Amino acid sequence: MSFDKDKVLQRCNSYGKNTLMETLEIQFIDAGEDFLTATMPVNPRVHQPMGLLHGGASVALAESVGSAASMMFVNGEKQEVRGIEISANHLRSKREGVVTATAKIIHKGASIHLWEIRIVDEEEKLVSLCKLTTMVLPRKKKHD
Repeated sequence: MSFDKDKVLQRCNSYGKNTLMETLEIQFIDAGEDFLTATMPVNPRVHQPMGLLHGGASVALAESVGSAASMMFVNGEKQEVRGIEISANHLRSKREGVVTATAKIIHKGASIHLWEIRIVDEEEKLVSLCKLTTMVLPRKKKHD
């Protein structure tokens, strides 16, 4: 089956309805066979008290893009993905504008995926560097 970038982006953006991703205005903008990219505006909604991008908002962006990227590699009808560990190094502050996160696969196992997520500003300067581990689980049947 060939990779369909538009279908992947449409599906990823639809996942965010009525979630933290919608609250943070995260939008998936690019995808490839081994990466996924999303943006998030930097405004008072994601600031910490000093008026800077909150590290937790950066981590939420990183986990959102990495978890969605893992979903590209599983059978969504039979499997689901859970983030099990995330680490982040915040390297540059940001007050306004947009940050862009790109998740690239480091390890794609049958049950564990490891992602590197680079969050950059509009000038491609590194804001945060994150690592996310996701676990692939069998999808549980819904009960009535």
